[in-house]
Amino acid sequence: PDDELFTAASTGQLRHPEVLMQHVRRMLADPRRNMLVENFAGQWLQLRNLNILKPDPGVYPQFDDSLRTSMKRETEAFFEYLIHEDRSVLDLLDADYTFANERLAKHYGLEGITGDTLQKVSLPVDQRGGVLTQGSILTVTSNPTRTSPVKRGKWILENILGTPPPPPPPMVDPLDESSAAASTGSLRERMVQHRSKPGCASCHERMDPLGFGLENFDGVGGWRTADAGFPIDAAGDLPTGESFQTPRELRGILMQ
Repeated sequence: PDDELFTAASTGQLRHPEVLMQHVRRMLADPRRNMLVENFAGQWLQLRNLNILKPDPGVYPQFDDSLRTSMKRETEAFFEYLIHEDRSVLDLLDADYTFANERLAKHYGLEGITGDTLQKVSLPVDQRGGVLTQGSILTVTSNPTRTSPVKRGKWILENILGTPPPPPPPMVDPLDESSAAASTGSLRERMVQHRSKPGCASCHERMDPLGFGLENFDGVGGWRTADAGFPIDAAGDLPTGESFQTPRELRGILMQ
């Protein structure tokens, strides 16, 4: 806050909506808005967690510090663009553009991008759009060796819809992660068995469909059509009655 804002507050001018809006727009036009990107977006979108995550190099050999940094820069640049250009808040969910350098573009399968400088690029809308499909978010909502539909669904409920699920009941057995269990079926099939346990179903019915809608993205945000030899099934039925078949259709429901 600067002297101009303090004066407006102390004299009661901020009680007038038109004056308040003038100051909001003045502050958003100030270069110091970068702190809003670093602090607000860093906390809300959990970008800070990206710095400490360690995806398993045996599972994700393509992930390194260069990719980690590029992912974080992408989301920050995207958020900064929304503010600077006064874009619709709905772009957070379904923008057909993002910001990428050569390293990140290669990870996303985008062609024609060279160099380390971030560039505004168009996205294939059938795959990516908005923050939900950015590598930073997909990585912070995954486990070191695999995706986590539960974490991703919980992230959407908390950070996008504002309807966080209750904490899990005590003494709930974790999902069997053994190689023997993994060979019996896809992650979706194994989680169906897991959430059939008493005390688990009510929350998992809300989280899991949202998370599985992003299963086409691996644990570090790369696009895929199969997992451990099993075809990806990104379809889902939400408790509110909507159904979707693809990540794009899920984003459309969230936009509604």
